[in-house]
This record gives sequence, structure tokens and C-alpha cells, in this order.
Amino acid sequence: MNIKPLKNIRIEVMQSLESKVQSFMDEYLIPVDKIWQPTDFLPNSQEDTFFDEVTELRELAKELPYDFWVALVGDTITEEALPTYESWLMDVEGINQVEGKGNIWSKWVRQWTGEENRHGDVLNKYLYLSGRVNMREIEITTQHLIADGFDIGTDRDPYKNFIYTSFQELATYISHNRVAKLARGYGNSALSKMCRMISGDEMRHHKAYSMFVTEIFKVDPNNMMIAFKDMMVNKIVMPAMFLREAGQSMGSAFEDFSNSAQRIGVYTAQDYIDIMQKLIDMWEIANMKGLNEEAEKARDYLMKLPARMERVSQRIKIPEEITRFTWVNPAMTT
Repeated sequence: MNIKPLKNIRIEVMQSLESKVQSFMDEYLIPVDKIWQPTDFLPNSQEDTFFDEVTELRELAKELPYDFWVALVGDTITEEALPTYESWLMDVEGINQVEGKGNIWSKWVRQWTGEENRHGDVLNKYLYLSGRVNMREIEITTQHLIADGFDIGTDRDPYKNFIYTSFQELATYISHNRVAKLARGYGNSALSKMCRMISGDEMRHHKAYSMFVTEIFKVDPNNMMIAFKDMMVNKIVMPAMFLREAGQSMGSAFEDFSNSAQRIGVYTAQDYIDIMQKLIDMWEIANMKGLNEEAEKARDYLMKLPARMERVSQRIKIPEEITRFTWVNPAMTT
């Protein structure tokens, strides 16, 4: 019997889905001339009121606490590392940006990147105008993060990459949405609206990548199930896993940043478990029929995993001591 190599099956599946990608783009992406742009939420430098608007922005920024700034800076740096994410996705099996103008999958990646690019742009400008952070230190960390790259455990496998993006886009939605709620609680409605709009983009992107996985489950359920299990075994790592400050080793700042985010409830261990359960429910893992033996074992593992992780998460203690980051030092001076 002539068995096709696994990666060739994946390429064939990606090719079989190409006819649907344009409809996904129409449903989950917004045309450039209709979507919001960063300057919609920032003081208008062409107006005489610009300096008054900046003064108001800076006054409101003084009400935001230290851990909030750490979370906002970390989110900004993560968004600014977009070149890493685009180059990674463009190298996935089945995505072709070389032949002609590339295939429809590469068009998806470019348009997704165009939407994502606005997030780091608007947050970076807000941080700069706020006067509450050390922009040069943030810029150094951002450059380090892009230069260091990341390893999310997917290799070039489209199945694993779409599992990752389905998970990560939802995690990013949660983070930005929580920051929006916190900002509103501190009376900063402008920053709240900005982060809420970003979170709306992330939710659309999450729905799109989740739909890609749904479609793959229809045509290759066994290998998709095994890929899902493999990603959960190895755990979903965050894009900022290699976060570091100037003069530090790669990844040395991530744990402290993560602790800051957990202390104020921006993104927690429980969120990780909740996302996992949502994906299991969304893809109807429990009801999937006709799986082979290996895929059945993968499904059993997935169904039991959230409860196992709940037990582990209950033992996690987040340090109460606040870590001082060079990014945010100015926020402590007034």
C-alpha cells in the first residue's frame, strides 16, 4: 500500500480549503477604508487643540497604577513584534507567497497582518504621549523580542499553527478586553475604547482561525485531533515568551510580566484553562465520530485535560511583590 507522507496530506488539505478562504476574509476581516485607524483614538496633531488634548491624556494617565502599566507595555511590545508572527505564518506548509502573487492563504496572512499592525501602532503612540513610561527601554525590549524570534512548537505544520492562532487570538482578546475594563474603572474612557476596539479585532481573528480548524476537522479529523493533543501536551506558549529588558538574557522578563498581568486579572492561569475548554466545546471534540485508535487516545487526553489543569492551577501562588521594570520607572515618580 502506498501511504502518502503526512506533510503532503496537510498540503492537500490546505489546497482543498483555498476555495473557502476568500469567504472567510469577507466574513472576518474588514476593508481598509472601513476599519478604524490609530489616529481615530489619539489627539489630532493637525488641530489647534492638540496640546490641550495631550495634556488631558497625560492627566488621566496619572491615575493608572503600576501593574496596569506593566500589562499595557507588555501587550504593546507583544503587538509590536508582528514581523515575527507574519514571517512565521508565511512559512507554514500550504501557504505560498512566492509563485505568481502567492496563493489565497498568503493573501489572508497579509491582510490579517495589516489589521494587526494597527494595534501596536496605536498603543505605542499612546504610551509615548502619556509620559508615564520609558519609551527607549520599551523600544530596546521590542527590538530584542523581534530579533530573538519565538518557538511556539508548531514547526511548519498548518494544523498546529491554526490551533495556536485560535488559542492565542482568544487569549489576546481577553487581555485587551480586561485592560479596557480596568481603564474604564479608572475613568480613562479614551484608553478603554482604544483597547476595546483592539479586542474586537482579536475576537474576529480568533473566530477565523477557529473556523479554519473546524474545516480541517471535516476532512482530516484524525490528524487534526492528534495535532490538537500535541499542542496541549507541549502547552501554548505566549508570543512574548522571550521578553527581556536591556542587558538581560533572553526570556528573563517574561515571568515577572506574567505575574503582573495575573495580579490585576488581565490574563490568568484560569483563562488558559477556560480557553482550552472553549476550543474543545467549539470543535465538538466529545462528539467526533470515526476516529482511529491514535486519534481516540488524543481525544481522551484532551477531554480530561481541563480538569487536571484546574487542580494544578489551584496550587499556583502569584508573588505579591511588584517587580520594577525599566519600562515603567517614570510612572512611579509622581
